[in-house]
Amino acid sequence: MNTNSKVDFFFDKAKQWQKEFEKLRTIALKTELVENLKWGCPCYTYEGKNIFLIHGFKEYCALLFFKGALMKDPENILIQQTENVQAARQIRFANIQQINDLEKILKEYMFQAVEVEESGAKVEMKKTKEFEMPGEFRQKLNENPLLKKAFEALTPGRQHAYLLYFSSAKQTKTRESRVEKYIPEILNGKGLND
Repeated sequence: MNTNSKVDFFFDKAKQWQKEFEKLRTIALKTELVENLKWGCPCYTYEGKNIFLIHGFKEYCALLFFKGALMKDPENILIQQTENVQAARQIRFANIQQINDLEKILKEYMFQAVEVEESGAKVEMKKTKEFEMPGEFRQKLNENPLLKKAFEALTPGRQHAYLLYFSSAKQTKTRESRVEKYIPEILNGKGLND
């Protein structure tokens, strides 16, 4: 079991889920995957590829499998966080007993996730045109050829993030405000969270 000292702070600072995080770490390290710190969370990799990470929320902690959508789920425990999450799937825990009860199964899912990665399988991601484009943003793209060109030059992930953010606003005024706020970022080739 090779712990990564850069990851220790995550476990040391945890106020909620500390016992659960430690147990998940112990199980993860038995896989001989490489422990890294990514996005502020313990992330376990195989040949440089992200396999899963450990993270916590107010009501649960979880293992997140990056290609979980491609995994078999005989125990029916993989959860799609939201309808917009395409590839990742979580296994959620509300207490340490749930982790202890599932330990053997968790190891099996971890190894299966490595097999999925080794297979080279990729999650078929939705194309940008399949996402809803709010009329307020479409109008701006039609009015401004530079904005349209800059948006089309963004990576698909950045395009999706903008479209989801713009369309999630319920009121026209809010959508317009969001679009206006991010026009300079799009023109500079930046994503929503860059």
